[in-house]
Amino acid sequence: MQGYFYICILYSTQKMSKIVYLSEAASIGLHAMVLIAKSKKIIKVTEIAELTGSSKNHLSKVMQRLVKEGLVKSTRGPTGGFLMNKEPHEITLLNIYESIEGKVTNSGCPLDKHVCPFNKCIMDNLVKKMTDEFINYFMNQTLENYIS
Repeated sequence: MQGYFYICILYSTQKMSKIVYLSEAASIGLHAMVLIAKSKKIIKVTEIAELTGSSKNHLSKVMQRLVKEGLVKSTRGPTGGFLMNKEPHEITLLNIYESIEGKVTNSGCPLDKHVCPFNKCIMDNLVKKMTDEFINYFMNQTLENYIS
């Protein structure tokens, strides 16, 4: 299904453990960018914070990164806020994610081991496959997919 990112979750009797983790900053950035792309006018930090359920301080830090990467423009003052710096079809979810978290690399091994002590990887390259799928999905999703 287009537009949804599936997260695998393991359940145990002790606690719930997520296999794929999306940081709060990345989630805030992705949601904020969709809101800004949908807006026909400057959108204020307070409005984005309210709509995303984020603190203004955390949102401001995330938005600074997105401004620095040239994805959005910011204006100061009482009428200030954020607006798109590029067209929505030019910005992928991967652009946004990497602006916040840094470049996604795929070493294959979750432990970054160059030599495995076994004849076959215990994970059967599952982490590499999941990372490849994540990169591919985020690279092929633009903001335009979420604003109509």
